[in-house]
This record gives sequence, C-alpha cells and structure tokens, in this order.
Amino acid sequence: MNFFLTALLIPTTVTAFVQPQTLQRVTSLQAELNGWVPNESEFAFGLPGSLDPVGEFDPLGISTATGLDQMKTYREAETAHGRVAMLAIIGFLVTEEPIAFHPLFNTGDKDIGPAIRHLDEVRVVAPFFFEVLALTIGGLEVRRALTGWAAPGNAEEKILNDDYYPGDIGFDPLSLKPDTWEEFSEMSTKELQHGRLAMLGIAGIVAQELVNGKEIFVNLGVAPDSFVPPVAVF
Repeated sequence: MNFFLTALLIPTTVTAFVQPQTLQRVTSLQAELNGWVPNESEFAFGLPGSLDPVGEFDPLGISTATGLDQMKTYREAETAHGRVAMLAIIGFLVTEEPIAFHPLFNTGDKDIGPAIRHLDEVRVVAPFFFEVLALTIGGLEVRRALTGWAAPGNAEEKILNDDYYPGDIGFDPLSLKPDTWEEFSEMSTKELQHGRLAMLGIAGIVAQELVNGKEIFVNLGVAPDSFVPPVAVF
C-alpha cells in the first residue's frame, strides 16, 4: 500500500518543482521582449504596426509563409530603415531653403543648393569626414549585431536572439520607453507608421531633386529659387 501511495505522490511532487521554473522562463522571456508574446495565430506573430484603415496590410501574402525568426528580422530591418529615413527627412528639410541651416564644415555662409549635393561640398572642405562617418556607422552596426543577432553557424540557424525584440538595442537616454506592453505597442506602432511614411517621403524627395536639381520647398513654391549651380571648369 505504501508503495502505491508513494508512486502516486511522486509525479505531483515533481510537477510542483518543475512548473514554477517553466513559468519563470516564460515571464523572463516576455520581459526581455517588452511584454510581447509571439502568437502564430495572429498577424505578424502579434507584432505591433497594424493601423486602420489598412490594418493587416500584406497584399503579397509574405507574412503567411514567414517563420517567427524571419518575421523578427523583417521588422528589425523595417525599424532601422524607418529611423534612418526619419533622420534623412529632417536633414534634407532643415539644410535647404528657406531654413538653410548647415553651419558645419565652413558652409554656413554658402548657398549649396539641394541636399543631394551637400556631401559633395563636405568632401571638398573636409574629406576626412567620410572616414569618421564610416567608423561611426560601423560601430553602431557592430553594437546592434552584438546586442540582438545570433552567432553565425548556431545549431538552430537563428538570425536573431530569442530574447531580442526587433529594433530595441537598449538606447533610451531620455527614458521614454513605456513599462507596459500596451503602451509600448502603441509607441512602436507610431514609430513604424512614421518610419514607413518617411521612407516613402525621402524616396520622393531624392527623386524630385535628381530630376530638376531644385530644393523641395522651391519645388513647392514656398522658397525663392536663388541657387546658382557652379560652372564646371575643365
């Protein structure tokens, strides 16, 4: 009789010890992912970014044939490109007429025209800047890789670490990151939507300036067309 009672009690006792460890692992991973729990039954595994009226916008059906790791990689790339595009939009509009704010590299008193040609002027007055720029970008990318990317050749062939939320490299100097998933999801959706708009916007700006060599506000008719392109001397 004692043998049978012991046999019945052992599984219960083992479960009592194992279950809290499993819950602790899930809770820990959820905390690392800002409260996001991947759900394969939801669009894009439940990642934020959908906004009415288009909602779950995926006309090519890419999300239906994409695994979790690859989906996280797509979101990582989208977030990074969106941030660069938002900075580019600000840089273009601030340095062109009528604001024309570009005090660096001894160009503050010059009208150097559309932003697509500004780096040409920088190359003339400060050629070393490009080496510094390359090292800075390289350092930022190395940090991003070390933070979220899995080691090459790992056994599971993962691209990103399991405990890495796409785009969250820990940079938050103003402590703006929300504490709850609901607030974080809302902020992330806003960032993604602004980044998507910025990617379309900067593509249009660059294309327009390449067509006629005029600043954007000049094209819109709200700034004078005072730029005189330099005459090439051979």
